[in-house]
Amino acid sequence: MKRLLLTLFAVLFLVPVHLSAQKIGTEQFIPIADSLQNYFKPSAFVVGKIGIIRAEKNGNTLSLYFSTPLSEYPFRDQNVKDAYAIARALLPARFRDYALKIYSNKSLIDEFIPPFYKRSDTPLTDEVIPLSKEAKKIIKASKHIKPEKSLVRRESSLSTPLSGLQNKHLAIWQSHGYYYEQKLLRWEWQRARIFQTVEDLYTQSYVLPFLVPMLENAGANVLLPRERDIQLNEYIIDNDKASGGYSELSGDKRWNSSDSVGFANPKEIYITGENPFRMGTSREVKSISRGDESIAKWTPAFMENGDYAVYVSYRSSSKSTDNAQYTVKHAGGTSHYSVNQRMGGGTWIYLGTFPFRKDSDHYVMLTNMTGHSGDIVSADAVKIGGGMGNIARKPAEEGSQLNRPSSSSEPIRKITIPIDVKPINSGYPRFTEGARYWLQWAGFSDTLYSPNKNSNDYNDDYMSRGKWVNVMSGGSSRNPMENGLKIPLDMAFAFHTDAGTTLNDSIVGTLGIYTRFSNDSDKFPNGEERINSRFMTDLIQTQIVDDIRAKYEPIWQRRGIWDRSYSESRTPVVPTMLLELLSHQNLADMRYGLDPDFRFTVSRAIYKGILKYFAHMDGVPYVVQPLPVNEFSATLHEGVALLRWNGVSDTLEPTAVPEKYIVYTRTGDGGFDNGRLVQGNSLAADIEKGRIYSFKVTAVNKGGESFPSEILSVYKAHEEKGKVLIVNGFNRISAAASFATKDTTMGGFADYDDYGVPYINDISYIGSQYEFRRSVPWMDDDSPGFGASYADYETRVIAGNSFDYPSVHGKAFAKAGYSFVSASRAAVESGIVDMRGYKIVDIVMGKQKQYRTGRGVMPVKFHVFTQELMKAIESYTQAGGNLLISGSYIATDVWDSIENNPETQNFVKRVLKYQWRTDHASKTGFVKGVQSPYNFSGELSFHTRPNEISYSSESPDGIEPAGENAWTIYRYSDNNISAGVAYKGSYKTVSLGFPLETLRNESEIDSIIKMVADFFSKSDNGTQK
Repeated sequence: MKRLLLTLFAVLFLVPVHLSAQKIGTEQFIPIADSLQNYFKPSAFVVGKIGIIRAEKNGNTLSLYFSTPLSEYPFRDQNVKDAYAIARALLPARFRDYALKIYSNKSLIDEFIPPFYKRSDTPLTDEVIPLSKEAKKIIKASKHIKPEKSLVRRESSLSTPLSGLQNKHLAIWQSHGYYYEQKLLRWEWQRARIFQTVEDLYTQSYVLPFLVPMLENAGANVLLPRERDIQLNEYIIDNDKASGGYSELSGDKRWNSSDSVGFANPKEIYITGENPFRMGTSREVKSISRGDESIAKWTPAFMENGDYAVYVSYRSSSKSTDNAQYTVKHAGGTSHYSVNQRMGGGTWIYLGTFPFRKDSDHYVMLTNMTGHSGDIVSADAVKIGGGMGNIARKPAEEGSQLNRPSSSSEPIRKITIPIDVKPINSGYPRFTEGARYWLQWAGFSDTLYSPNKNSNDYNDDYMSRGKWVNVMSGGSSRNPMENGLKIPLDMAFAFHTDAGTTLNDSIVGTLGIYTRFSNDSDKFPNGEERINSRFMTDLIQTQIVDDIRAKYEPIWQRRGIWDRSYSESRTPVVPTMLLELLSHQNLADMRYGLDPDFRFTVSRAIYKGILKYFAHMDGVPYVVQPLPVNEFSATLHEGVALLRWNGVSDTLEPTAVPEKYIVYTRTGDGGFDNGRLVQGNSLAADIEKGRIYSFKVTAVNKGGESFPSEILSVYKAHEEKGKVLIVNGFNRISAAASFATKDTTMGGFADYDDYGVPYINDISYIGSQYEFRRSVPWMDDDSPGFGASYADYETRVIAGNSFDYPSVHGKAFAKAGYSFVSASRAAVESGIVDMRGYKIVDIVMGKQKQYRTGRGVMPVKFHVFTQELMKAIESYTQAGGNLLISGSYIATDVWDSIENNPETQNFVKRVLKYQWRTDHASKTGFVKGVQSPYNFSGELSFHTRPNEISYSSESPDGIEPAGENAWTIYRYSDNNISAGVAYKGSYKTVSLGFPLETLRNESEIDSIIKMVADFFSKSDNGTQK
C-alpha cells in the first residue's frame, strides 16, 4: 500500500498542474501605470497614455498588462530594471511577495530589449561574440539550403570589407513616387508640394546619393523596387533588336538561343499586363575553364556624355553559372564584375554607374570563361541609363478603386469613368515614378505590381513593394518555401517622412514602425522571429536620434517604436523597418531636412544601425567605414604629382578609423579609373607634360570605403609661363536660406535670397516656396497651404557643388600657358601648402558663406575667411604674390552675415583692396568690362537660376575698390554695380563678386583667366615679367 501511494504521488508530481489565472481589479495598479508614464516619457514622444488594462495572479505570480503605448518606448536593461522596481515599490502590500511580470502589446517588456543592448556597454567591435539565440535559429532553419554566392561582386574594387556588410543583400526603397490617379485621369504625386519638395522625391535625396552608396561601400548588394539612376537618357541593347549594338563571338562553345523567353523592347510604351521580359529571347553558352572563350558584347551609341547606370539581364536555372564575368569599358577604363546567374534571372540587375562619352568605344562584355566548365552562361538585354517613364495608364474598365491607407480596413469602393480614355505615360523621368511602374518594366507579373487588379495605382504602389521582396527572395535561404528569384534578401527598409505641424517651431521627429505578427504568426518562413524587426528598428532609430542630437539638434524628438500592420512592414518575409524620419510638413524639421550634410549624417546613421544589427545577429565584429579625408593637396615635385592628405576621426564612431587609402585618377576629360591602393597618406604619381590629371582619395578599413574627397588637379606645361596654385575654398553644402518670425505668423525657405548648395546635385528640388503664412491650412495636395511650392523644377536634376573646380579653372590657365597645382583650403590653412611658392594663387570661393543648420544650435560654418586663411593670404601678398579670388559672397560674408568681424573687414580692404557695396547685385548675371588702367574687357554671363549644368549664383556681390590703385574692372550690365576689382601695387589682386565656374561658356572662363594672368604677368612698363 505504501509503495502504491508513493507511485501515485510520483505520477501526480510528474503531471503538470495548470492553475487558471485569476483576474483581479486594475484600479489598485493605476499608480504604477501613472508612474511608468512619468518615468518613460522623457525617453521618447509616444502618443497615448500608459494604462493598466488587465491584472492576473497565477499561483505566486502577478502579471500586469499595460496598454500598447508602454511597448512603444525603447527598452534597455536599465529601464526595464527600473520599471520593475517602480512597479514593485507601488504594489499593494498583499502582492509584495509575488513574482512580478510586466506585459505590453502581448509581450513581456524584457523581450523588447534588442540583443545588441543586452550585453555590456562595450560595443561589438574587435572581439568575436558567441552566436545569439536568434542567429542560431536562423542557422537551424536554413540548414537545408546551400550557401549562396553574392548576387554581384565588384572584382575591380580595391576595397574588400571583412567586418562590414559583405555577402548581405538588402532591399531598400524610398517612399511613394509619381503615379496615375485613375479617378482624376492624371499623373500626380502621392504627397503635396511643400517646402520646395515633395515626399515622393524628398526621401530619394537620402536613399540614392547617400544611403545606397554607403551600404554598397560596406560590401552589400542593394536592390530597389524603383529606378535608381537619375540619368534621363536610356539605351537598351538586346539580341532581339535588329538595329544593332549586340554582337557575339563563339569560341570553343557556341552561343545558342535559350528555350525560355527573354527580354525584347518592341514598344515605346507598355500597358498593364505587358511584360517586356516575356516578349523576346535570350542567348546562352556553356562555360569553360580554359580554351577559346565565347563573348557577347553590347555596344551603345551614346548621344550625350554623362554618368549612366548599367543593368544586365539573363535567365536563371539550376545549371546557371555562379560566376558570370562581365566587363564594362567606360571613360575611366574597364571594370570587372562577377554575377551569380543562379539567382536574379528575368529582371534588371544593377552592376554600377560609369562615365560614358559619345563617339567612344564603350561597351559591356560577357565571357563564358568562368573557371568552371559545363555551366550555363546566359545573355539577354543590357539597359544603360535611367530614362523616362514608359508605362502608360488609364482607368480600369470595371471601375477604379478609391485610395485607402495601408492600415485601413474599410470596404473597397469603386467609381467608373464615363468616357473612353486612352493610355498615357507620365512624361516624367523614370526615377520619379512609383514602384508599380518600375516593377512592370523590370519583368514582374501584374499579380505582383497590381494586386488591386489594375483598379488603383496608389494602393498598388505601396502593396507591391513587400510582395517584390518576397518574390526576389523566393527559393533562397531567407524564403525557402516560396518560388522566386532566389536572392537571399536579409532585410527590407522603407524610408518615409511623415506629416504633422507645430506652430512653436518644435521638432516632430523620428518614428520607427515594424510588424510583430503577420497571418497570426510571429515567425518568418525560415523560422526567424519577427521580433527581430523591432530590434532592427530600435537600433536604427536610436542611431539616427543619437547622431542628430550630437551634430545638429540636442532636443531632436524621438517618437515611439510602433507595432502596426502596415503593408510595407507586414508583407516582407524578412526583418523590415518602416522609417518616418521627420515631418516634411513641419518647418522646424525641414530646416534640418533640406541640408545635404544632415542627409549624409542620417544616412550614415541608418547604415550604422543596419551594420550593428547584423553584426550582433551573426556574432561577428563590426567596423564602420571611415569619413572622407581632408587637408588634401596635389602639387608638382621633380616631374611627379605629389598627393598628400590626412584621415579623419569620427567623433560619433570609434571604429571608423582609416587603415589604407585608394587614389583614383582621371586624365583629361575622361573618367576616373579603378584606383590605386596606398598604405600611407601620400603618393607620388607619374604624369606626362601637357595633360591635366585629376585625383580623388577615399579612406578604407575592414568596414569598407569612405565617400570620396574633393577633386584636385595638376598640369605640367611643356613650356610654362609660371606655376599657379588653385585653392578650392568652396566646401559648402547647405539648405536654402530659411526664416521663422518670432510671432510665428510667417516662415519658410527664401531661395530668392540663397538657393543653398546641393551635394553634387539635387533630385528633390521642385521649385520656390510661395506660401509663407503659417495660418493657411492644407485643403488638398493641390492647395497644401503653408509651405506650398511651385513645380517648375520637379523633373530636373539640379547641379550643386561638384567639388571639382580646380580642373575648371586649371584648364583655362593651361590654355594660357601655365602649369598649375591645387589644394584644399584646409591644406593651406594648416600650413601643409605654402602659397608663397607660386607666381599666381587662384582662390575659388564659389558660394562659400556662413551657415547654421536648422535653428542654429551648433557653431557657424563655411566662413569665406578664417583666421588661418587670412594669415596665409597676407603672408603671400607681402611676398609680392598675385592673387585672384572669386565668389558670390566674398564681401557679403564679411560685412552682412551671421558673424561680422571688423578685423576681417579691415583685412579685406587693406590686403585684398575691395569692400562690400551690396548683395543681390545682379538678377540677369550679365557682366561687362569697363574702362580702367588694367585692360579688362568683354562681356560675360553666369548662371543665376538653378540648372543642370552649374550651381547658380543668385545673389552675386557688388564690390567696390578700397584704396589707391584699386579700380573697378567689371560691372553688372543690368545696373552698373561694380562686379570686379583689380589692384596693382607691390603685389596684385583681382577680386570678382561672382564665381568664375558659373560662367555659361568655357570660352568666357578662358578669356577672363587669360586677362587675369596677363595682368599679373606684366611689369609696370607693360612687358611680360
